[in-house]
Amino acid sequence: MILHFSGTGNSEYVAKRLAKEIGDEEINVFSKIRSSDYTTLNSSLPFVVVCPTYSWRIPRILEKWLEATELSGNSNIYFVMTCGGNIGNAGAYCEKLCRKKGLTYMGCKNIVMPENYIAMFRTPSTQEASSIILEAEQPVIETAKCIVGGKPFSKARITLIDKLSSGIINDAFYLLFISAKKFRSTDKCISCGKCVSVCPLSNISLTDGKPVWGQNCTHCMACINRCPKEAIEYGRHSKGLPRYVCPK
Repeated sequence: MILHFSGTGNSEYVAKRLAKEIGDEEINVFSKIRSSDYTTLNSSLPFVVVCPTYSWRIPRILEKWLEATELSGNSNIYFVMTCGGNIGNAGAYCEKLCRKKGLTYMGCKNIVMPENYIAMFRTPSTQEASSIILEAEQPVIETAKCIVGGKPFSKARITLIDKLSSGIINDAFYLLFISAKKFRSTDKCISCGKCVSVCPLSNISLTDGKPVWGQNCTHCMACINRCPKEAIEYGRHSKGLPRYVCPK
């Protein structure tokens, strides 16, 4: 069973490609988190968690959902993380989670996909994104073959920088940076409510037809990137940058 969490479609695309290669079902965890659905999931095949990299680890809201949701049947679990560069020491935290849940950790693998974190980085042009997605095809196929063969992912060499990135830097990132304060709507807003419907934490509401952000934000970038009118900005950084949603 393939479980995916995806704000702008990168991880969903990889999950669907893996599901096709493996011949397995895929489930959108985004909606389960939104509805606080912790129903037990059972699979005869290994579990595969596909998600984006948030500051060199899996998203904390996904980690909390996995902690609260029983995964029964096959005890093997793989982690596949989409990223713009690398995943640091994310595997160590995934392995710790597996020990807590009594699951067999089969490794953590990264697949490079187009950058979507418009709050901090430059998002790609359509042509750039297509090229990156095309290059991801072979790693996806190789990942699927490994899972079908029941083999653990190869362990990457972990450096001190990797440990710091997934450790104290991740902690600082959530403490100092993860906030909805810089999100705002512009005059382009047509009050369609798309931002409200795509937020996994129900953190956005419409007041007088305009989106208002609450305190419970995870920086998935679904609202700003999926707005059909590009009517949401994040401070000054997002101005002029192309919005990114996986074209696949």
